[in-house]
Amino acid sequence: MPNLKDLKNRIASVTSTRKITKAMQMVAAAKLRRAQEAAVAGRPYAERFNAVMAGLSAAASGSESAPKLLAGTGSDQIHLLVIMTSERGLCGGFNSSIVRLARARARALETAGKTVKFLTVGKKGRDQIKREYGDQMIDHVDLTEVKRIGYANAQDIAKNILERFDAGEFDVATIFFNRFESVISQIPTELQIIPASFESGESEKAATVYDYEPDEQEILADLLPRGVATQLFSALLENGASEQGARMSAMDNATRNAGDMIDRLSIQYNRSRQAAITNELIEIISGAEAL
Repeated sequence: MPNLKDLKNRIASVTSTRKITKAMQMVAAAKLRRAQEAAVAGRPYAERFNAVMAGLSAAASGSESAPKLLAGTGSDQIHLLVIMTSERGLCGGFNSSIVRLARARARALETAGKTVKFLTVGKKGRDQIKREYGDQMIDHVDLTEVKRIGYANAQDIAKNILERFDAGEFDVATIFFNRFESVISQIPTELQIIPASFESGESEKAATVYDYEPDEQEILADLLPRGVATQLFSALLENGASEQGARMSAMDNATRNAGDMIDRLSIQYNRSRQAAITNELIEIISGAEAL
């Protein structure tokens, strides 16, 4: 059983930890507001861009001159999984949920006889993936020094992926990230970006309303690489908001757990202190009676 000094030191230690987790919760809350605003503001552009691209791709997909990014290589043997996680931890299951989804996809592809390669964005995902698939990792993007994610970061990642696609290193590319719903809800999501895949719900409407000049193939040749960067940027924004929401929730839980532990330790400390005082009184009384 710990003595009074040990209990007092533990209470002081947990109190210090609670101050840290409370401060991290408040910082995450402030960052969450900005990250959420950025993610929400980017959704209308991404949705409208995808709607227009759906119409263009529907009109051009049947043509023999369709861009390679739309038509693909004609094979789906080699898959590139782009895993987008955070650079820092202390955010609950945020990173693990993304990696878990990617691992399940990788196992399914390998079971089907496909070749799987990995490109990681964020060192937390890299650290988890390299334990099992270290020899299949082809690159890593470090965003540690980036204070605020911008479109230029997505363009750099897109350029890396597109250069590898043009070099024939893979046939299909899929990104994995968390889509932000709320502070307590982030949805692990996988999205194929190469060959380009767009929802067809508005494709017929877009194709009948708009006439394009020059033709669809020429426009797609310019817009498809931009579309890859747009999807990556949208995923980075969603991930940023999800990370701060997960960290805020995790630090809130840690703060409350620390408070509960302090209460239990304080009760134990008071009981031990009372027991020590009682023993001292018994010894004094017994000594007095012996005299």
